[in-house]
This record gives sequence, C-alpha cells and structure tokens, in this order.
Amino acid sequence: MGKGKVLIVDDEQALADLLKDWLEIDGYEVFAALDGTNGLKQFFEHQPDLAILDVIMPGFGGFDLCQRIREVSQIPVIMLTARGQETDKVRGLHLGADEYLVKPIRRQEFLARVTAVLRRARMAPMESMKSYSDGAVSVDFDKREVLIRGQTVALTPIEYRILTYFLQRPDQVLTQEELWDRVWGWDQGSLESVKWHIAYLRKKIEEDPEHPRLIITVRGVGYRYEKPHL
Repeated sequence: MGKGKVLIVDDEQALADLLKDWLEIDGYEVFAALDGTNGLKQFFEHQPDLAILDVIMPGFGGFDLCQRIREVSQIPVIMLTARGQETDKVRGLHLGADEYLVKPIRRQEFLARVTAVLRRARMAPMESMKSYSDGAVSVDFDKREVLIRGQTVALTPIEYRILTYFLQRPDQVLTQEELWDRVWGWDQGSLESVKWHIAYLRKKIEEDPEHPRLIITVRGVGYRYEKPHL
C-alpha cells in the first residue's frame, strides 16, 4: 500500500517524467497528463489524493484546472510555474491552491511539500468540538460547513483550517510561525502564505475586510480571533 495517489499535469514532458520518478521512488502512485483537458479526465478517473498543476499550459491551463477541481473536491493542490510574480501566487491561492512552487524545483523540497500537504489534509480535527457558534461565525465540524452571519460560505481547505484553529483558541494571540506549523505543517517555506490566506479569509468572513473585527492583527506578534460583542 503506497503513500497515496498523485496527479501531475504539466506540458513539459521531461519535467513531468522527472517529478513522476521522484514520487514513485518515494512510494506514491502517480498519474501524469500533458494538458489540462486530459488532466481533468484523469482526475475523475483516478480520484487522486493530491494534484500538482503547471500554471501555463496551452488551452486549458493550471488555474482553470484548479478551479474545476475545487468545484467538486477539496484535495490539496500544488501549483507549479516558471513565474515568480506575486500576482500569480495570489491568484492560485485565491482559487484554492494549497502550495505554490516556482521552477526550477529541488527534489528534497518538492517531496517535503508533497508530504506536508498530504499530512495536513489527512489530519483529524485538532479538537473534539462538534460545532461552534458565536453570533458571527458558526461551524459544523462534522459537515465542514461554515456559516457567516447565517449565510453559508465556501472556504478553501487552508482557509477552513486557519479559521477552525482560531475558533478553537479565541482571544489567544497566534504567531505566524505557529499558524504555519499547525496549518501548513511545513517549516521551511515563506510566511508570506500566512498573510495571503489571512487576507482572503477576511474577505469572506469580515463585514469590512479593511477594518477587521474578528481576525485582529497584533502588530509584531501575529493574529487574534476576537469573538463579536453581542
């Protein structure tokens, strides 16, 4: 029994083959496609535990494929690209990607990221809480359903884990390092990902994201979830 099933979609044959070899040697079952259309077909056929998608491909690209996957699945998604622009990273994270790796890729880091995203995706809930409600935010942990002021809100897997980690520790200041360690499970990446995901989470749960009243920034330290005053 292997570590899990991984789908690679990249139009660079040599890179797709290299990543496939690295993963198979490490114990994964791997499926590869050279374009988004075939990648989507293989996604439905094999039901992978993780998808690794190249951003730039002819026609149906990685961002499009990530969006289609997110419509039906919450499996972790890693985006690959030769670009390093922050706008690309932000777009990928906004669409629900869990990681964003810039080519060229180093074997050790690549396998560590794969291990980390799969580990946190398989983690049981951090606490034994069945539900939570404070007047602004309500969560059914069994159904993974989030309501904000009575309205159902769709969160990405990372956004959901950040929010539930906050809710289980109300009024406690959490550092970026702690959030990265507990939510991402990878301690050698950029803490910028924490800021991006906090910003997107605020857009979904705050009445005024520019002046947040739920997830409060504690300058020089981190963030705190503050229960609404009813």
